[in-house]
Amino acid sequence: MKERLVDAAYGAGWGLVKVLPEFVARPAFQAGADVAALRNGSGARQLRRNLTRVVPGATSKELDDLVRQGLRSYSRYWKEVFRLPTMDHRAIARQVSEVVVGRDVVEAALERGKGLVLALPHTGNFDVSGIWLAQNYGEFTTVAERLKPESVWERFLAYRRSLGFDVLPLTGGGSGPFRGMIDRLKNNGIVCLVADRDLTKNGIPVTFFGEETRMPSGPARLAATTGATLAVVDNLFIDDGWGLKIHSPQLVESRAEVPAATQALADAYAKDIAEHPADWHMLQKLWIADLSDARREALGE
Repeated sequence: MKERLVDAAYGAGWGLVKVLPEFVARPAFQAGADVAALRNGSGARQLRRNLTRVVPGATSKELDDLVRQGLRSYSRYWKEVFRLPTMDHRAIARQVSEVVVGRDVVEAALERGKGLVLALPHTGNFDVSGIWLAQNYGEFTTVAERLKPESVWERFLAYRRSLGFDVLPLTGGGSGPFRGMIDRLKNNGIVCLVADRDLTKNGIPVTFFGEETRMPSGPARLAATTGATLAVVDNLFIDDGWGLKIHSPQLVESRAEVPAATQALADAYAKDIAEHPADWHMLQKLWIADLSDARREALGE
């Protein structure tokens, strides 16, 4: 019953929200975010703890306002998820192209002929950034973790493929997605990975806003394996539109350099997030210090 309700909720989102006028959808989602801020559920409380690290000098009132802004930003992301399939992707790409920073990073990487790995945090709307990339450089490869129920997973798979993404299912311990991404890079293609959270034994320990956490090794491993350029993407909300910043390119010469390269990604993420903290949609536990004793022990901490 729960799975059917979840599937029905997502189905209603893609079926109803996409046809609502913007002047109706926007205040509705903002109101939902404001209610969530007032209810102060587990997600809102964790967002506040996370933002405390990002803006350590903020007062309690300032954090209240930042959490409300953050939940509004997150609700905007979901509103756009439901509406993007029926929006004009070419028009979106043209708008982003007017403000994109770092297109030269993409051009230089593709001129090298080794491909490009773009690593990004949960900021802004990364689906819009993907639309811009697909419209300008063709299909790229990414991965997505399987969701439950399966019907919701299939909805998300169809959604992202409709935007021009080649999406590989991420399964526990499987090497298939990694091989698929390597194949893309060997053909001088582009791989995009959201990579600011990986609280597993396979995650790389990093220092992030002065505290220990773990981030995925995948982006740096791919760069080391293929010789591809590794760079950071910051996804931006700009008023009613979107922006995109591609920066901090690096080469990872060997597997031994993967930890240092991952720390460099974490440093770049931190700088971007600090510039617009309300658009960082991290409502989950991220830092090791926030985990339970049992969870830390499972990670070997």
